[in-house]
Amino acid sequence: MTQYMLSVHHRAGDPEPSEGEMQAQFKAVDAFNAKITEAGQWVFGGGLMPKETATVVDATKGDATMTDGPFIEGKEWLGGFWVVELPDLDAALAMAQEASAACSGTVEVRPFQEG
Repeated sequence: MTQYMLSVHHRAGDPEPSEGEMQAQFKAVDAFNAKITEAGQWVFGGGLMPKETATVVDATKGDATMTDGPFIEGKEWLGGFWVVELPDLDAALAMAQEASAACSGTVEVRPFQEG
């Protein structure tokens, strides 16, 4: 079995969901989470606070510097993720389709390095 990260991406300019749409997404994601947990595929996951709450820490040159805000000023950002354990990439891609529908967002699939 391989672990995959299914990451949810948001884009600048996408319309903000209404309160009703947001509640429907929460309900759909809760159902998706329950399904993959019951199937023994869920390892870890969660939604992230807005990108403005990020702090970047860089200690690559000795003393650490800390900068408020996201690492890269971009038009896309990570909004949440799941780590799942599945037999192969085809299963991960099928699960990503369900995840994308549940959270109403684009989902990237990446395997973890074997270690």
